[in-house]
Amino acid sequence: MQPRRQPPPAPRSGPGNPRPTAPLLALLLLLAPVVAPAGSRGAEDPGQPQHAEVPRRLLQQAARAALHFFNFRAGSPSALRVLAEVQEGRAWINPKEGCKVDVVFSTEHYKPEEGEGHLGKCSARVFFKNQKPRPAINVTCTRLIEKKKRQQEDYLLYKQMKQLKNPLETVSIPDNHGHIDPSLRPIWDLAFLGSSYVMWQMTTQVSHYYLAQLTSVRQWKTNDDTIDFDYTVLLHELSTQEIIPCRIHLVWYPGKPLKVKYHCQELQTPEEASGTEEGSAVPTELSNF
Repeated sequence: MQPRRQPPPAPRSGPGNPRPTAPLLALLLLLAPVVAPAGSRGAEDPGQPQHAEVPRRLLQQAARAALHFFNFRAGSPSALRVLAEVQEGRAWINPKEGCKVDVVFSTEHYKPEEGEGHLGKCSARVFFKNQKPRPAINVTCTRLIEKKKRQQEDYLLYKQMKQLKNPLETVSIPDNHGHIDPSLRPIWDLAFLGSSYVMWQMTTQVSHYYLAQLTSVRQWKTNDDTIDFDYTVLLHELSTQEIIPCRIHLVWYPGKPLKVKYHCQELQTPEEASGTEEGSAVPTELSNF
């Protein structure tokens, strides 16, 4: 396990990144198999144990996991969302199998400068299989960014990346003061997009990650039109305050499925600590990273 380090200041804060609290979700195994909506009590059912309230932390955990998955599947740096507010939810808890959560929440644009406020509602069903990573997720969101605008913004970012004459070899984004230079914003947004897949893969019922810093980037020249680069990020795990380095390789082209391969320095089995999606192609130079 990596030594604990003071995380660099995040580029922004908001409802999606609350102040860390001690993990209490292990207590959920003591709850009834059926749980009523947050903040309410269900009617007594003689065939089931009495209903109990859903801890808000569990609903937030499910909403964040759903957004990691949504961002990855959208494959668009211009469509990135973060959690604004959890509105309601239900949970079913089976001590032998895990926890299933239905949650409704609002989101906001990842870039605060966009000034669009809330982007509408998302509803998701999230299944945490006990303490195993990679929850199963089904998520639907409304009020998506207008397709033409998203395509234009993605293509502009794509052109900026393709026109880099001297691809960066070493960089820290944000800097030690939490600032992201506008010229580096496309790199950060793509790193956040690829990291969404990694954070979904690593999330459990009690472990939540957010991207703290991008520490290195290397862009590869390709024979096709894709953006192809590998980078190292520091992920901050909120419940333990651990900072976890992850090496990520990303292949992206606007409108196409995102391809990701990664490896994180964690005390997990190799199967749990790395993953691929959409048949990612990784240069041979990275085969042993």
